[in-house]
Amino acid sequence: MSDLSPSLADPLKEANEPSSPVARFGPEAPLLMDCGVVLDHWQIAYQTYGTLNADKSNAVLVCHALTGDQYVASRNPITGKGGWWTAMIGPGKPIDTDRFFVICANVVGGCTGTTGPASTNPATGKPWGLSFPVVTIRDMVRAQAALIDSLGIETLFCVAGGSMGGMQVLQWAASYPGRVFSALPLATGAKHSAQNIAFHEVGRQAVMADPDWRQGRYLEEGTRPSKGLSVARMGAHITYLSEQALHRKFGRKLQDREAPTFSFDADFQVESYLRHQGLSFVERFDANSYLYVTRAMDYFDLAADHDGVLARAFAGTKTRFCVASFTSDWLFPTADSRAIVHALNAAGASVSFVELESDKGHDAFLLEEPNLFATTRGFIGAAARARGL
Repeated sequence: MSDLSPSLADPLKEANEPSSPVARFGPEAPLLMDCGVVLDHWQIAYQTYGTLNADKSNAVLVCHALTGDQYVASRNPITGKGGWWTAMIGPGKPIDTDRFFVICANVVGGCTGTTGPASTNPATGKPWGLSFPVVTIRDMVRAQAALIDSLGIETLFCVAGGSMGGMQVLQWAASYPGRVFSALPLATGAKHSAQNIAFHEVGRQAVMADPDWRQGRYLEEGTRPSKGLSVARMGAHITYLSEQALHRKFGRKLQDREAPTFSFDADFQVESYLRHQGLSFVERFDANSYLYVTRAMDYFDLAADHDGVLARAFAGTKTRFCVASFTSDWLFPTADSRAIVHALNAAGASVSFVELESDKGHDAFLLEEPNLFATTRGFIGAAARARGL
């Protein structure tokens, strides 16, 4: 791992003692996981923005995507960069922190303060590593529900998120329908496709093929599988973009040279860009967490939890939904969103759907997209009026 500026936090320390608030739970509030393991000492790290109103009816839970964290609208202490969704969240923005109390938590299995493989196992005093139980999206949501309980909030005005965050939104609506007034799942699906599982497996194999991975014991042995994790990130990052976006940004332009070097250096700008993405990622993310969180996405299949019928996941729901997809998103194409909408319609739910024109690919939900902002602002505004906010 490259040296970080002294002003930035140590990623390994952040795994146990995050810079953000943290809720800790003991045997009185164990986390029951889908794999059958019970965590009787665990914690969840989170950030909040805005002010909770007197009757605690204005809380918005934002669920992060695969490599996100709790710093949705504030400086990340590890990278020093701003929040990952400041385009959407802040004063006067679609999720208005002058109006709503926004909560964002690091997921179980993550590496920014919520219990995961980089955390210390209280039974051994060593990092959990691969002895940490395998995590599901439903486990992540259970942990978030415990956090919401600890904050004294009974119902959430809105649960919002894209990609893996959108999976959590759907799981919230299925697991706790009475606690979710409105739901905003973006660029997501009710199950992970075979193609997406395949891409994740390539990334996991890249990590595990790195000699410094040490069968997942690299933290104990003082190594980091940086090369493998970097390659995994490079491969995944391509799936977040679109061919149009790559062509528009890079084309076949060379990187700081007039002609090819006839070597395997990064001759093309797109190569240099991907290498930068990979190297910067390993400075902030734990390799084992990457294995766990990608696996959680792979296992997600909401219909399978309801006898193969997705509509049954939302039976009787009173939650208001707004589902959005992007035309150039081939990771979670519009067909995935339509399947969610059809199930919600079959369940008699209140749902609106929009396919947004964009050539930015899957990551469009994180970027400056005026049509997304208009859609979100309209949906949240109408829901707020219905809620009396």
